[in-house]
Amino acid sequence: MSRAPRAPGSTGKAIEQAVGKAFDPLATALRKATQGSPSAPTAPATPAAPGKPGLKISPLAVPFPTIPGVGGVEMTTARAGFYKHERDDLVVFRFARGTSCAGVFTRHKVGSAPVDWCRRQLDSAGGGQDVRALVVNAGCANAFTGKAGADAARRTASEVAKRFGCRQRDVMLASTGVIGVLLDDRKIAAKLAEVEQKLDGDTPASAQWAAAGLGIMTTDTFPKGSFAECKVDGYPVRIAGIAKGSGMIAPDMATMLAFIVTDADIHPTVLRALLGLHVRTTFNSVTVDGDTSTNDTCLLFATGTSGAPRIGRVGDRRLKEFSAALDRVMLDLAHQLVRDGEGASKFVRITVEGAASPASARKLAKSIADSPLVKTAIAGEDANWGRIVMAVGKTEEPVDRDHLAIRFGPHQAALDGAIAPTYDEAKMSAYMQRPEIDIVVDVGMGRASATVWTCDLTKGYVEINGDYRS
Repeated sequence: MSRAPRAPGSTGKAIEQAVGKAFDPLATALRKATQGSPSAPTAPATPAAPGKPGLKISPLAVPFPTIPGVGGVEMTTARAGFYKHERDDLVVFRFARGTSCAGVFTRHKVGSAPVDWCRRQLDSAGGGQDVRALVVNAGCANAFTGKAGADAARRTASEVAKRFGCRQRDVMLASTGVIGVLLDDRKIAAKLAEVEQKLDGDTPASAQWAAAGLGIMTTDTFPKGSFAECKVDGYPVRIAGIAKGSGMIAPDMATMLAFIVTDADIHPTVLRALLGLHVRTTFNSVTVDGDTSTNDTCLLFATGTSGAPRIGRVGDRRLKEFSAALDRVMLDLAHQLVRDGEGASKFVRITVEGAASPASARKLAKSIADSPLVKTAIAGEDANWGRIVMAVGKTEEPVDRDHLAIRFGPHQAALDGAIAPTYDEAKMSAYMQRPEIDIVVDVGMGRASATVWTCDLTKGYVEINGDYRS
């Protein structure tokens, strides 16, 4: 699995000390969320997660990385009171003048007010060329709230614009939480003086990123962040991002939010092309439960403070290294969403080969990844390849039944449309006990392939969603 570079084992301790100094209420939660190793995730020493009370940290959790400063951006958090329990639920980013922005959003037919707001501003003439702020709240999705929800979003942008000396259109918004609840924007307005004071303070960048990762969580059990460095025309640039999402995850651009910032100088049109290119194989190639939601938002900001030359053309060859680094950050964040799937105990990579077209391969892989029967079998550590055959056949995509082959890791389960001659139940069962599972399916129709990442479906998923609003 590709990952952005991570700091060595001192990551958790360094972030804890920084956050403990600047954000004392978050220190304990962060300590719990940053235990473990990205190469060999282990169960945390304590059962409590830093997000919603009563949740246990995912056994697949990875530590939050130490993210250094990215020029042209500051961020902070506050408790606006969208949750009953004590936690920060408001995150505000402040960007340098001239920051470019691009976004991709849910295709859900009932998009939220903040999604509508961002899409409208970015699609307008000159949109995305001087974005100055991003305001994110957790605990209220402000979706399916009609004109009142749109007005609340506009008022929020207006209040922040007054504070930061910019236009309403230069403020991006994102919300996550319960659908059908109107956002009380007065709670955000009441915290802006505190937010501004914190932004003007001297909180270390690593602590800012760590606190922001915690502040956007809902049923997440650990904060999700990623960082990479690369060069543009010989100039070093940085890329950093955070994301949230645990359930209702099958992005179609869910309750997925992702915010990525770079100090490279890139025109909004080029940012939009890069984001669209990499979303397909990252955020749009993961699924937890097959459900998309109203608030999916992925925003990419370029502050232009690195000193690297401005990139204004999509085909510019100087973007090659940057594009690869951006893909690593996005894929790392997408994988973390799956690792924090509600109730998940297995991280699963499903690859379909031999498909008639890339679109067909993708559809077949998604069918397997979204199948409750396949996912529950994985949860039970049962290599039930018959369920994979079912998930492949129900798609109506071209499949050669007599050449169908299925492999779990290195172990062949099916070959040429029948059980493999070398099938070994004991070896297969031992493999299925691993926390990370690879499933490869060859449908014998061509040369196209696609990979989708998912998790298993356990009783924990039912428990979490059975009392989501309580």
